[in-house]
Amino acid sequence: MERTNMAERYCALVLGMTFLILGIAGFIPAFVHLPGTNASYVPPDVATGAYSAGFGYLFGIFPTNFLHNLVHCAVGIFGIASYTSASSARVFNRFFAVSYILIALLGVIPAANTVFGLMPIFGGNVLLNGLTAVAALYYGIILPAKVNDVGVARNI
Repeated sequence: MERTNMAERYCALVLGMTFLILGIAGFIPAFVHLPGTNASYVPPDVATGAYSAGFGYLFGIFPTNFLHNLVHCAVGIFGIASYTSASSARVFNRFFAVSYILIALLGVIPAANTVFGLMPIFGGNVLLNGLTAVAALYYGIILPAKVNDVGVARNI
């Protein structure tokens, strides 16, 4: 049981560190690229709204904007903070799994892939969100059910 708890805690820590790094990197102009221009991202003084403020592609792959970077930083901080106990890590992993599966699904729906005009969740974000959600699902729900020898439905 202790190994499962540590696995859950490390999953929350790794997810937290990953999203915090992505969030911070999104604010660094050297890591953001705006296709078709020499600019790193859309500057706030030129932006026509919240969506376009800071819009660019992080590492040339992940569409992002300032709000998206803030959300990544917040998720990262929550993940790192949840590492302190097995129960908080389990709650974080479960909440993360459900949330990010839904976000990945929204990312493939054309009418919703900008979270209704707030932040981009299309392109490379769909794959990132889906893969990290699967990891959180495994370590937050499936692995504890296997170790406790109960069904996944009962473990939720």
